[in-house]
Amino acid sequence: MSDYLVKALGYNGQVRAYAVRTTETISEAQQRHDSWRTASAALGRTMTASVMMASMLKNEGEITVKVEGDGPLGHILVDAKNNGSVRGYVTSPHVDFPSNEKGKLDVKRAVGTNGTLTVIKDIGLREKFSGQVPIVSGELGEDFTYYFAVSEQTPSAVGVGVLVNADNSIEAAGGFIVQVMPDATEETISALEKRIGSIRAISLLIEEGLTPEEILEEVLGEGNVKLLETIPVKFECKCSKERFASAMISLGVKELQDIIDEDGKAETVCHFCNEAYHFSKEELEELKNEALQRN
Repeated sequence: MSDYLVKALGYNGQVRAYAVRTTETISEAQQRHDSWRTASAALGRTMTASVMMASMLKNEGEITVKVEGDGPLGHILVDAKNNGSVRGYVTSPHVDFPSNEKGKLDVKRAVGTNGTLTVIKDIGLREKFSGQVPIVSGELGEDFTYYFAVSEQTPSAVGVGVLVNADNSIEAAGGFIVQVMPDATEETISALEKRIGSIRAISLLIEEGLTPEEILEEVLGEGNVKLLETIPVKFECKCSKERFASAMISLGVKELQDIIDEDGKAETVCHFCNEAYHFSKEELEELKNEALQRN
């Protein structure tokens, strides 16, 4: 089954909900970055939440999410578009710890409990929207819930989970976001809170292989889900050799000549996907000539 996201309404339109399967997407990220178990869980949770948040945007909107904690993981950076494409990386992918007291991957220890969660939205306007909140948990699901409540004043519940095998491969990944609409009644809010408080952990639902639709039925109740849209989800990076070439031209003639004189070649690596691009001496000379023409 390929990864995909569903948008839905619940409680007669008083609740909007999103659920996603990201197993293959997070697996590709893990393989590209050679990330270890706890790092993969942190990156996967962030990518899963981010792709759902991006799907809330209109037109060709996209978001950038930065988690900057004081843990050994360093920062997590994720880009996601409303068409279901997402990419991301962590500063230190080789981070892993023994399971915490609940028997789960210790994401909190990896991320840290001091720092910030920042969301930057680009919906094609001149100004980008930026919201930032302090990290309140380090488990990330709770941190995204807090972001919605404080930065967007939208009561929400965010559940994200990543199951990682002993060999660092990804067993399953996914999540949900449920948001209460302004016209929701107290009865609906109470019923939703009770249901969310009693459902099994998202990681268990994922482990059992529930589809995004089935996850929403667990969260909202069977027969209480009105599906609106399905979007395919995949790891996709917008890097290219041409983009890196443009960046190298911006270094200027002197810097490029120094690279030619000292190394005779160059290699650039994309942080997001770990793809390497090589430039020969001849290609560097061409880039230097272009830089010269721009001066």
